[in-house]
This record gives sequence, C-alpha cells and structure tokens, in this order.
Amino acid sequence: MAKEHAIEWIEENKERIIRISDAIWEFAELGLKEFKSSKLLADELEKHGFRVERGVAGMPTAFVATWGSGKPVIGILGEYDALPGLSQKVVPWREPLVPGAPGHGCGHNIHGASGMAAAIAVKVAMEREGLEGTVKFFGCPAEENFSGKVFMVRDGLFEGVDAVLSHHPGTMNAAALKSSLAINSAKFHFYGRAAHAGASPEEGRSALDAVQLMNIGVEFMREHVPQDARIHYVIERGGGQPNVVPEYARVWYYVRAPEREEVERIYSWVVDIARGAALMTQTRLEVEFLEGIYNLIPNRALAELVVKNMREVGLPQYSEEDLRFAREIAKTIPLEAKISQLRKSGRPGWEKLVDKLIDDEVPDPWGEGEVMHGSTDVADVSWQAPTLEFSTAAWVLGTPGHSWQAVAQSASGIGHEALIFASKVLASSVVDLLTRPELLERAKEEHRRRLAGRAYRSPLPPGHKPPLDAWER
Repeated sequence: MAKEHAIEWIEENKERIIRISDAIWEFAELGLKEFKSSKLLADELEKHGFRVERGVAGMPTAFVATWGSGKPVIGILGEYDALPGLSQKVVPWREPLVPGAPGHGCGHNIHGASGMAAAIAVKVAMEREGLEGTVKFFGCPAEENFSGKVFMVRDGLFEGVDAVLSHHPGTMNAAALKSSLAINSAKFHFYGRAAHAGASPEEGRSALDAVQLMNIGVEFMREHVPQDARIHYVIERGGGQPNVVPEYARVWYYVRAPEREEVERIYSWVVDIARGAALMTQTRLEVEFLEGIYNLIPNRALAELVVKNMREVGLPQYSEEDLRFAREIAKTIPLEAKISQLRKSGRPGWEKLVDKLIDDEVPDPWGEGEVMHGSTDVADVSWQAPTLEFSTAAWVLGTPGHSWQAVAQSASGIGHEALIFASKVLASSVVDLLTRPELLERAKEEHRRRLAGRAYRSPLPPGHKPPLDAWER
C-alpha cells in the first residue's frame, strides 16, 4: 500500500506541484544564483516536516532536506538552474519572454519539482505505513556551469547514503545504462602589453596572439587524443579595437573524455600548450580552474526498477490542446535533425520513432558499455552510492537540449504531464528501495563490482571554492 499512498498524494497535489515547477521556470535563475528557486523548494519541504539545512558546501543555493531516521538512507536529487540567453514564451515559435535573459532549456524546473514532490510523497507513505528509514532531498545548484554536486560530494554530504535516484526531463521515457564523459573546465587568462598597433607594435605583447597560438596548438593535438574525447573552447575576451595591441585576452576550455584519468592527462597537455603560447608571445599566463567531473557509474538494478515502475504507473495521457502544441513545436525541428538524435541515442528500434510525435513506450534499459558524449555532476554522486538518473518524455521527439523548444515545452502541458509521471515513478522506486532490502543490496553489490576497487578522489584543487561571483566577472 505504501506506493499507492505516495501516488495518491501526488495525484491529489498535482496542481501545486505544477505551480512550483512553473514558478521556477519563470524565475529562470543562473547557476549559483538560484535564490528564489531553491528557497521555494526548501520552504515547501520544510512545510511538510523535513529538516532543511541551507547554504551547504559553500553555496547559498544548495540545501539538504531530511525526513525520517535510520537505515536505509535513500537520496533524491533536484536541480533548478537555468541557461543563459534562452528566455522563451510558452509558444511554438521563437519569442523570448525577456530578450537575452536566461531560460530553462534543460528543464531543470521540472527536475527540481519532481524530486521535491517524490520526497514529500514518500514521507507521507512512510508515515501512513510506519516504514523505517530516511529520505533525503539534495537541492543541487549549478549543474549546467559549475557542477554544484562536486562540492557537495567533497564536503561529505552523500556519506552514508545507500542509493540515489534522480529524474531529468528529455524526449524519452528511459533508464539507460550508458556512462558519461568526465570533464575539466578552465579559463586561460593571458596578460600582455598594450601599444599602438600602427605606430609602435614592437612595444606591444599581444595577449590575443597567445590565445590564438594556444588554440592552434590544441587543434594539432586533437589527432592524438582518444576517439571519444571532446575539446571545446570560446574566446571570451580578445581585445578592444584593431589599432591597440590587446594587453588582455581570455579563452574558456572544456576537456572531456570517457575516464577521469584520460581527462587529467589531456588537460595537463592543454595547460602545457597554454604555457608554450605564453612563452612564444612573452605574455603572462594564469590558469583559472572552474570545475571537474567524473564519468558516470551506471546501475542496471536501479534502471530495471525504474522501468518496472514506469510501466506500472502508466504513461501520461495528453489533451488535444497538448497535442496541438506538440505538433506545432515538431514543425520547427528538421526531420534530419530528429533522425540524427534518435540514431545517436542508440536505442534499439529507434527507427520506429521517426514518425512519432511523443515517445509512447518504456523500453528496457540499454547502452551497457557505451558512453554518452555529455557530462553531468550526477556522475560524482554515482561514485559514492548506487545512482540512477532516468528521463521522461517532457519534449517531442527530436527536440534539441538547450534550445528554445525545450524551454517552451518545459512549462507546457507536455512538460506538466512528464513532471507528474516522473514524480510518481520516482516516489514508487524510492518506496521499493526502502521496503525491499534484497533489491537495495543487489544495487550496492553491482556498484561495488563496477567500481572494481577504484577510489574517488575529488577533481577539485585543494581549497577550491564555488565561483559565486562568476557571472559578475
């Protein structure tokens, strides 16, 4: 009956859950600046009897909400940061709500609300059935930019947690078994000497030259890194005007690879190239490390549990209004882009989804031994305890992540249905982990086997703090 109690609470409170998700969507706050969003979630959990510790791990918008006592301890993750420049109205054409403002292009408004709702629903079920154990909701800021969970892991907030579940909006109802790419993010600051570029260029030392030489060096390096490695950069500052030798320039790099050790090796090479560029241009280099993330440790036991509960809960039913909106959004996505995304998913039988609007299936877990080419700080949590992040179809098939289409759908009827569906699946799965010790032990044994004796070492340099002022620089 415990699962029925949890699902019943979500169904009775679904309008409130949707309002909270939509409020976070409207706030659309950037990473480490999610003051309204985190407060809304923390206050709601506190109102329902959770003990809330705010401002954890040196981040004002990070918190942990706890209910219950003793073992097992099951964690639920929630995110609520938005992306720069993606403001969008809930309309099926490109129209910013506030031009240039942030928007929830990864659906983290749904992410935070589904986790919050599931945590409260599990608490209600535990009370009604007298279940033992502890449920923890982790309010996790800045997944998109500064990897808030890595700081939370470093500060020991996941110690003693037996398993962790997380829900992320997407285009599929899926609990995949793929790993992810580990990553380092850093900014390279070059300091030269200004001079008149026409009258006395010999007196100048161009910081922009250093950036360009560094980038050229990295381009030549690309041939000699592993197949699945990814290196991307943007020149954030390159000078003021052509007749002044730039005395300052800055480039921001991401370095990704399937294993943490590979990232560290490639990143070290990139730093050496930057040093060489500084020597060639007689400029001064400063390296600003921003974030480091591990690769994800998948867990089949948890994936199969979530798939089972997806099928038991049953897929959402959409109104005709929802479907009309979905069809209009789908018109903005080129067919070739949709096919490319489906192919890259590696989902068995993806071809039969090409002509579908919304994913209406729950496939078996897939992707064992494969690597998705994105990165997530959920990976660092997965090194602490058995962890699974599953997705539900909040967007029409083919929707690009980090797009205006994703923003629009994340506050639409499609997104709302995915939110309530995910909340029920998440709550049901947590109840199973609380009440079925053999299932939890299977997940933990698999976790030990996949780690294969490897130990987690924080990727953050000693003393590194969350970059709370990053957006003001």
